[in-house]
Amino acid sequence: MISMQFLLTALVVVIAPGTGVVYTLAIGLGRGRRASIAAALGCTFGIVPHLLAAILGLAALLHTSALLFQIVKFAGVAYLLYLAWSALCTGGALSIDGRQQQEPAWRTARRGALINILNPKLSIFFLALLPPFLSGDPATATPEMLTLGAVFMALTFSIFALYGVFAAAARDMLLSSAQAMRWFNRGFAAVFAGLGLRLALERA
Repeated sequence: MISMQFLLTALVVVIAPGTGVVYTLAIGLGRGRRASIAAALGCTFGIVPHLLAAILGLAALLHTSALLFQIVKFAGVAYLLYLAWSALCTGGALSIDGRQQQEPAWRTARRGALINILNPKLSIFFLALLPPFLSGDPATATPEMLTLGAVFMALTFSIFALYGVFAAAARDMLLSSAQAMRWFNRGFAAVFAGLGLRLALERA
């Protein structure tokens, strides 16, 4: 069930830069290592609703219901645009400046979780990713999907945490240049806005 093929497939998916990776990098640069771990944890837990939806068949319902898909999708678009705005605003949630910004870890994690929760394509992704790696026994399908989902989440947290720790390690060098901070803020804002646009163009 947990084959090398599944591990390699999951690893490729997790490593590929996406919204969660960009968020974790931004938090690592702006708030340091501890906050980046909270961000990685939040992004990981944001996977849970989509995994459960795939197991319970709700992902198929989301895929076939155009209205439901559009509601979740545009909520996600609005949230990504909010993150883009917060990267540009002084003192914003993702703004990088010379101060060691602090906020409760749960708030950083919640923001990361919402990034994944409001991405309707994740449910459909799990519905497509997991079944090919099942044994084919209907009696064990649910526990097998839970196991595969747990492995995927563990990989997600590990890789995202590494991204965040790497960003936090580069923080001191970055903060020595006001110009670099401005360009990073603009860059993160552009990336989140671009991701929001891409999500807006997605179809069920």
